[in-house]
Amino acid sequence: MIGYYSSTMQINKLHHCVYALQYHLVLVTKYRKKCLTAAMLREFESQARERCQAWGGKLLQANGESDHVHLLIELPPSAALADFVNALKTGTSRRLRSVFAQHLAGYYSKPVLWSRSYCVLSCGGAPLEIIRQYIEQQDRPDD
Repeated sequence: MIGYYSSTMQINKLHHCVYALQYHLVLVTKYRKKCLTAAMLREFESQARERCQAWGGKLLQANGESDHVHLLIELPPSAALADFVNALKTGTSRRLRSVFAQHLAGYYSKPVLWSRSYCVLSCGGAPLEIIRQYIEQQDRPDD
């Protein structure tokens, strides 16, 4: 199966494992307020890239609208996804609220930016049915 993956995607290596873990992450603004500007999205992308690198991963793609952002990220298996998302939201909220304080004051009276909720989806690799078939077809030893 590694052969299948290595011919169709980038496989990363750590000391004791190989991996390809990509996630589609969506963050929404608190109360879905349409407060994000083009300049804020550019700054957010830069900050998200830094945060991914700090966690040993990569930001593959980023974009958004005035009330949400989409990220395609790759993280190593050693990164706890929920902890990464929390660190990303905390850090970007703090820095964006600092840089764009005057603009965001018109939307929020408290120091907030992101909703507590988020969406994360795994992506990449073979479709689940192909993986199931591959596992099912293994040459299991007889008793």
